[in-house]
Amino acid sequence: MNYQQIIKSTADYFSTKIEKYKDNPLGVDWNSVSAQEIRQDQILKIIKTKKNFSLNDIGCGYGHLFKYMKKKKFSNFIYKGSDISPEMIKFAKIKNKKSNIQLKLISSIDKITTTDYCVASGIFNMKQKEKTKVWQTYVLKSLSQINQKSLKGFSFNMLTSYSNKKFRRSDLYYGDPVFYFDFCKKNFSKNVTLLHDYGLYDFTILVRR
Repeated sequence: MNYQQIIKSTADYFSTKIEKYKDNPLGVDWNSVSAQEIRQDQILKIIKTKKNFSLNDIGCGYGHLFKYMKKKKFSNFIYKGSDISPEMIKFAKIKNKKSNIQLKLISSIDKITTTDYCVASGIFNMKQKEKTKVWQTYVLKSLSQINQKSLKGFSFNMLTSYSNKKFRRSDLYYGDPVFYFDFCKKNFSKNVTLLHDYGLYDFTILVRR
């Protein structure tokens, strides 16, 4: 597996998206604000308090999660957004120029600093031309890196293998939720939650310390 080549091709893909659609859900490959925020509601369930914590938003896009958290009455928290796409970081800085948040362009998840929580929404969906097994290896390596950067826990989502096969796309990765639940349970923590009941064709996993 060429890890850096996967990073580069993924970054190029999302840079093209944000340049075309700007700072809205299409720019980060979601269909609507509603779907975007339903997913954000799920990944934020990893956080057990409304204040006094630090958070890494991995694959932060244009930084929508930060404003959504403020809308949901989270307060007094440290938000650190990171992305592999330079265009995403550029738009995030413009969108949040009046906010006291940290935004960083990274080449790998192991380049971020450790925080209480890490969240990752949508970063494992777009495999493009990679073979499914290669992409899965990339996902597992990324999850291991996220685990190392999380003091209290982390959450991530993924398109589900329970999606209707007639509507699947060859450039997307559909993960087996049972496989990822088992992997997280065996490798990261005894406290793992699988969420697959929020009306979208994906699932969310919460890993708590």
